[in-house]
Amino acid sequence: MLSIEHFYWLLAAFLLYAGWRNLRERRYAHAAFWSLIALLFAAGDTILTASKAGDALPSQVAGAGVIALALLATRMRREHIAEAPEAEREASAARLGHRLFVPALLIPLITVAVVLAGEHLALGATPLFGQGSLTLIGLALACAVSAVAAIAVTGQRPRQAADEGRRLLDTMGWAALLPLVLATLGGVFAASGVGEAVASIVSAVIPADSRLACVLAYGLGMVLFTVIMGNAFAAFPVMTAGIGLPLLIQQHGAEPAILGSIGMLTGYCGTLMTPMAANFNLVPAALLELDDPNAVIRAQIPTAIPLLLVNLALMYWLAFR
Repeated sequence: MLSIEHFYWLLAAFLLYAGWRNLRERRYAHAAFWSLIALLFAAGDTILTASKAGDALPSQVAGAGVIALALLATRMRREHIAEAPEAEREASAARLGHRLFVPALLIPLITVAVVLAGEHLALGATPLFGQGSLTLIGLALACAVSAVAAIAVTGQRPRQAADEGRRLLDTMGWAALLPLVLATLGGVFAASGVGEAVASIVSAVIPADSRLACVLAYGLGMVLFTVIMGNAFAAFPVMTAGIGLPLLIQQHGAEPAILGSIGMLTGYCGTLMTPMAANFNLVPAALLELDDPNAVIRAQIPTAIPLLLVNLALMYWLAFR
């Protein structure tokens, strides 16, 4: 039976490998950073179980680890890590042609297949997938299968996949953790009552009995919070708890699935326009060695604004059918 914990352990093993490689190259801050994250992933289930049992020590240790990660991030520097020569990479791309897209296309295909059929798959009387989000399990399985497919397509050694993954990880540095950290921040905001505060402010400012006004407040609020926090995953729980659930769903009868899906996509419009989404907008500019660090954002704004307007219209027309 596959569970998300199995993939956490696999991810922890990869992070430990990245830490070991950095240790060998005397990049001590990088080595400690990735190794500490690996330990947190590997021990996550133990920490959660102990916390539910009332033992606060594991959670406190994990919290100290997060603080240590923040301190280590200040010591990490982006450096060039050797890769295959450009001529060799161009020759490989010409040889492989469109087969290079096969591993990438497997990720969404396998993820969707697991989400749609996962709960019906079993080995005898044992379900194939264990407890947890089928979406996360499907995505993790898809990434693992895609890595194997990439090795088969390119004919490279399995270690090459780990080496290239480590090179990309070190190139991105601490920014690789931003989606995880910002999604957690959104949960913290929701648990601390930020959503209720937003609801009270919005109710005082806009006419809460106007469906259009609530849709605009929800959509534009998703964009604004995403711009501030850098990730729609962080904005979603706050805006949904503050506006989406009490005003649009409970008061105006919006369809939750449609509202949530379009609302999240609306938040992504903010991702396209903010430097806070460093892993999406600043890291690519650094990898491409662009003179303007905001060049990616400037190129995305003409797409983000029309997409925002379309999403607002779709939300208003579809969520209340």
